[in-house]
Amino acid sequence: MNTATKLSGFALGLAVVFGATYGVGRVADPVAPPAEAPHEAGGGHGEDGGAGHGGDNGAAHLPGGLLVSDRGYTLRPVDAPAGQFAFQVTGPDGRAVTAYDVAHDKRMHLIVARRDLSGFRHVHPEMAPDGTWRVDSPLAGPGVWRAFADFTPTGGEALTLGVDVTVPGALTGRPLPAPATSTTVDGYTVTLAGAPQPGRTAELTLTVSRDGAPVTDLEPYLGAYGHLVALRQGDLAYLHVHPHGEPGDGRTRPGPEVSFSAEMPSAGAYRLYLDFKHGGVVRTAEFTVVAGSPTAPGVPATTGSPTAGTPAVTNSPTADAGHGVPGHGHD
Repeated sequence: MNTATKLSGFALGLAVVFGATYGVGRVADPVAPPAEAPHEAGGGHGEDGGAGHGGDNGAAHLPGGLLVSDRGYTLRPVDAPAGQFAFQVTGPDGRAVTAYDVAHDKRMHLIVARRDLSGFRHVHPEMAPDGTWRVDSPLAGPGVWRAFADFTPTGGEALTLGVDVTVPGALTGRPLPAPATSTTVDGYTVTLAGAPQPGRTAELTLTVSRDGAPVTDLEPYLGAYGHLVALRQGDLAYLHVHPHGEPGDGRTRPGPEVSFSAEMPSAGAYRLYLDFKHGGVVRTAEFTVVAGSPTAPGVPATTGSPTAGTPAVTNSPTADAGHGVPGHGHD
């Protein structure tokens, strides 16, 4: 998990229609990606930290999370009581998968975010014997959400599958916050150094401080001192990377710096979500970054201030989710 995570290609979505409703949401109809020649495939929560890259029918070049079905595995939301989110992953034989490898302390990582890149959640469902995964619903309000299942089926490759889920109700879309190099969460300040580059590896270093003092005793969370998810504005292409080094390796310090190598698949705006643990609590710091030209259409104006472009975020799983507001929880 210490090497660069790489994504390649650019896709507009995926083609599949679900009719199932469950708990608080309905699966939406995604958009079909253009057909392209196969390319090197990748994984999800694999040892290289990579995000999934396409798979079936010549789509092996796609970034992670754009497909609901990949290499014979399909993400299928299922009926669940109100307030719960449930799904299965079916395998090449059409049956629900029940054997998964542990990756970063968990067999399944579920990440959700609204299509406007607000309301980020990273939770860990529990699996029933029939292969159904269930968790208290992380969909914290109306809107179209993207749900990413990040897992490794035993005997298979690491995958990230994604599906849109609609939660009914009135919602005013939130604009993407401006790019910033600093943000705050629960009294912690997180600063970002490094510039992501489209199509090539860039070093990103996030530094955590509290009340002006560096935090040098970050706690391991899922086997690392930090977890970084990047979602591309527009199609929500998914990139999950892990930092250089790991707790207990004799060379990795528990803060204040957590460094990553990452390669953005294309020019454009991305939202970064850094999970870190301190004082027994997992918190999420958010940033907007731009790979390539900062004047590209749809890219918000840059600011270096955490209050002007990236407000504080909190860890409440029950409040309304938004950009830099409560709704960022962990399980």
